[in-house]
Amino acid sequence: MTTIAYRTCPLCEATCGLELHMEGRDITLVRGDKDDVFSKGFLCPKGTAIKELETDPDRVRVPQIRDRASDTWRDATWDEAFAYIGDRLPTILDTHGRDALGIYMGNPCAHNLAPMIYNRVMNQAARTTNLYSASTVDQMPKQVSAGLMFGTGLSVPVPDIDHTDYLLMLGANPFASNGSLMTAPDMPGRLRAIRARGGRIVVVDPRRSKTAEESDEWVALRPGTDAQFLLAIVQTLFSENLVSVSDHIAEFVEGIEIVRELAQYFAPETVAGVCGVEADAIRRIARELAAAPSAAVYGRIGTCVQEFGTVASWAVDVVNVLTGNLDRRGGAMFNRPATGGGNTAGAGGKGRGVRFGRRSSRVRGLPEFFGEFPVVVLAEEIETPGDGQIRAMITVAGNPVLSNPDSLRLDRALASLEFMVSVDIYRNETTRHADVILPVESMLARGHYDIALRSLAVRNIATYSAPVYDIEPGQHREWETLCRLAGILQGLGHEYDVVSTVDDFTIGVLVEKAAARAGVEPAELLAQLSANGRRGPERILDLMLRTGPYGLTLDQLIENPHGIDLGPLEPRMPEVLRTESGRIELAPEMIVNDVRERLIPSLDRVHNGLTLIGRRDLRSNNSWMHNLRILVKGKNRCTLHVNSNDARRLLLTDGGMARVASKTGEVEIVVEITDSIREGVVSIPHGWGHDSNGAQMAIAREHAGVNVNILASVNDFDPLSGNAVLSGIPVEVAPL
Repeated sequence: MTTIAYRTCPLCEATCGLELHMEGRDITLVRGDKDDVFSKGFLCPKGTAIKELETDPDRVRVPQIRDRASDTWRDATWDEAFAYIGDRLPTILDTHGRDALGIYMGNPCAHNLAPMIYNRVMNQAARTTNLYSASTVDQMPKQVSAGLMFGTGLSVPVPDIDHTDYLLMLGANPFASNGSLMTAPDMPGRLRAIRARGGRIVVVDPRRSKTAEESDEWVALRPGTDAQFLLAIVQTLFSENLVSVSDHIAEFVEGIEIVRELAQYFAPETVAGVCGVEADAIRRIARELAAAPSAAVYGRIGTCVQEFGTVASWAVDVVNVLTGNLDRRGGAMFNRPATGGGNTAGAGGKGRGVRFGRRSSRVRGLPEFFGEFPVVVLAEEIETPGDGQIRAMITVAGNPVLSNPDSLRLDRALASLEFMVSVDIYRNETTRHADVILPVESMLARGHYDIALRSLAVRNIATYSAPVYDIEPGQHREWETLCRLAGILQGLGHEYDVVSTVDDFTIGVLVEKAAARAGVEPAELLAQLSANGRRGPERILDLMLRTGPYGLTLDQLIENPHGIDLGPLEPRMPEVLRTESGRIELAPEMIVNDVRERLIPSLDRVHNGLTLIGRRDLRSNNSWMHNLRILVKGKNRCTLHVNSNDARRLLLTDGGMARVASKTGEVEIVVEITDSIREGVVSIPHGWGHDSNGAQMAIAREHAGVNVNILASVNDFDPLSGNAVLSGIPVEVAPL
C-alpha cells in the first residue's frame, strides 16, 4: 500500500518541501511538494537522491570499532561502543586535562535538529576550549561582521529577493548553491522573476557562473578584491552626494562619518587597477544602486573565504545602509524566526553585543570567535606537545580532511591522535582515523526543523517534518548518542539511562530561562511541554516555538505538514538590534582598524600571476553527497577551469593533465578550457579527493577528483574572523 509523507529536504539551505511516496519503509517516488508554503513544488537534483542516500550500502548503520594494530574494523553493539569510549576518553582527560579533547562540528549539523540542540550540551559537558566547526572555512566573516554591526552572529540581513528591483551579488552562485545564508527555495525562479518584472541583476565574480549567465551584467573582478570594490562604491556614494539612509533607521546609525573618512582612499580610479574593473563601471553600479526604487547587495562564500573576508562582509551591509536599502521592502531585511533566538531582540533593541578573543589558541595565540577556534590552528594543536595538546577528538558530521586548509597535514595530525570518536553515516577521509564510529538513524526516522536556516529565510516560514517511521532495530537516535557522550564527559558514566538525566537537566535549564522571560511559572511551562510524553529535541523545539514571537506549538506544525506561512519580511528596526548601544554600529573598531592597517595598503599591490578560486555545483554539497551515483554520474566535474588565453600561454590542452602547485602543496588534475573564467584565474571545485586508503565510499572513490585544500595554507586567514583563505591563492600551473 502506497502512503505519502511530506518532509523538508535537509540536504542544502533551500529547505524545499518533498512529497515522498512510500511502500512500507521504501521510497518509491520523490517529488516536490506543490503545497509547500515556501518551495511550492520546486526540487533540485539533491532532493531526488534521498532514496539512494537512505539505501546506500556504504552507510554505517551499527557502531564500528577499529583495531589499531591491524587497522581493521568490526561491528559492535551500542553498549560495547559506549563502554569502550567510557573507558578510553575519561582516562585521557583525567591524565592530560579537559583541553586534551578537541571537538569538530561539520556543516550537516546546521541542517539537523538534534545536533543543533545537543552539540551544545555535549560541548558544555566536555569543558574544553578546543571547539572547532566548518564555520571558519565558510561563513565566520559574515557572522563576525553581523555581530559587530547588529549584535548577534545570526543578525544577518538577507535580500528581500521577491520584491527587490536591483540585486548586486558578489561571490555567490545561487543557481548552484540554491542560496547560502539566504534560505530561498527555487532561486532560479526567484532570480528570473526579478528580471521579468523589469529589475536588474549584476553578478560580481571572477567566473561567469550559471548565475552570472542568467544576470544582466557580469563583472569579472580579480579574486579577493571584493572589499576594495565595495568601498569604491561607498566612496562614489559619498563623493556624488548619493548617500540616503532610510528615515526610519537614520537615528539608529552610528559611524557614518568614520566610514566617509575611510572611503576617501578608495576612489574608483585608485581601485580599478587592483580589482580589474573599470572606474566608470564602478561609478555606474553605485549610481544604479542609489537610483533603484529598491536594491539589495548580497555577498556569499566568495566574499568570506578571502584575506579580507570580514571587511568585505561588512562592506556589503554598509552599502545597503548608505543606499537606504537596509530594513526596507525590496532591500536587505531581517527574518523573524518562529523559534525566536538571535533575531528576536529584547525591549528597546539593546543587548550584550558580541565579544571575541575571550581566550586564545595555545600554539599561535589566535582568538576565539563565537566560542570556537579557527580551524587553521587545529593541526598544530594536535601536533605540538605540551599542556593542552589535543590528544583525542570527537567529530560530528564533518570531514575536515577534505574541507580544511593544508589537508595533508591535518590528515597526518588526526592519524597521530590517541583516541577519536566520530558521529557520522560514512567511514570517510576523516572518520577512517576514528577508533569508534557512531552512526545516526535514517533521516525519515527523525523529526526535522531548520532552526538556523529559518532565521535566514527570505520569508517568515515554520515547517516541521514528523518522522515517517520508527528507527530500525539496532539504530540509535542521534540526540541520544550526543546525550550519552555528554554523560561520559560529565562523569555520569556510559550506560543508556544517562540519556534521561542529561535531557531532563537540559530542558530544565531552558525552561527556567524561558519562564523568566515570559513571566510564567517554570513548572507550569514544563507541564505543558511534557503533557504528551515528548522528550528530546521535539520537547525543546516545542518550548522554542511556544516562547517565540508567534506563540506557535509543535502540534500546530504537525497539523500543517506543508508548513505555516508567517508572512513576508517586515522592517524590524530597532527591536532587532542586540548591540550594547542599541544602534547599528556602522564603523566597528575592529573593522575600521583592519581597513586602515591592511586594506588601504593593499591598494599598492597587484598579483599578476595565476590565482586559484573554488566553485560550486548543483549536484554537490561539499564532500558528503559524492557517494550517490545519481549525483556524480555524467561528465567529470572536478576539473581545472582555465581561460583559453592562459591555456595557450601555458601550453595546456583541453582534457589534458596539469600540475597545480602552491606554497603548500600540489595536485594533478584534468584541464577544462573555458572562457567563462577571467584571464589569470583558475578554478577547482571544493569537496573532492576521495582516494584515501581506509575510507569506505566506493562510488566516491570511482569519482575521486582532487582535494583543492591541499593547496591552501593554514598561515593564510582573515585575522578578524580566523576564517581560512580558500580563494585567491597564488598558484603555478604547468602541463604534465
